Amino acid sequence: MSDPRIAIVASTSEAAQRTAEVLRRCHGDVPATEADVIIALGGDGLMLRTLHRYMNLGKPVFGMNCGSVGFLMNSARDNGLLERLDRAEPVTIKPLHMQARTASGSLREARAINEVSLLRETRQTAKIRISVDGVVRLGELTADGVLVSTPAGSTSYNLSADGPILPLRAAIMALTPIAAFRPRRWRGAVLHNSAHVEFEILQATKRPVSAVADFTEVRDVRYVSVREDNAHALTLLFDPEHNLEERIVKEQFEP
Repeated sequence: MSDPRIAIVASTSEAAQRTAEVLRRCHGDVPATEADVIIALGGDGLMLRTLHRYMNLGKPVFGMNCGSVGFLMNSARDNGLLERLDRAEPVTIKPLHMQARTASGSLREARAINEVSLLRETRQTAKIRISVDGVVRLGELTADGVLVSTPAGSTSYNLSADGPILPLRAAIMALTPIAAFRPRRWRGAVLHNSAHVEFEILQATKRPVSAVADFTEVRDVRYVSVREDNAHALTLLFDPEHNLEERIVKEQFEP
């Protein structure tokens, strides 16, 4: 990437702002719409917000960890940026597309890079019917909720809910219950990324459920549809030594 035009996005942390100041002096800072590459300075939360904000631009994003969690970020250095960009290895990920119909009948749409989660809103467990590609696979799940995760998000909430870690290049997604009560032994499913997953909320008035796609929450849903969004492909850039796929494999062997 010869003399790229750079857009800098930084969190409010002192470390991120300090690094941004140095990078702007050395390389400038153009609007994201004019940039060849976006530099994201912060933690994984900042990376997710950056990917969502600029999803329609199709620009590669190189993250530096200036936050508390940096699974999707490279190490933070304020020198050698152009050399790092020249050596960077691209990873392409696709988000999930969520459609949620509410109790009022309105239809809400959102995209998720990590996961779409259905969560109980009250003290009572949720009751949810799950269909995959038009076939009812679970007539009634009684649980705190359920989620669909991308490979990129499989080490996040999905892993905390005892879901499987997914290889980044695998064309699959995880369907994982959250604190399931019935059926007790159901631990979820691994689905092809072409699968269309549908959730119907049972006893919705008594047991209200919200749907969350990364940062977007929709309350009092009655029906939720989730599938991979083939219209958007997001490119993350990583230092060769940071290899995201290797980090995901290593996560499976951590004590």
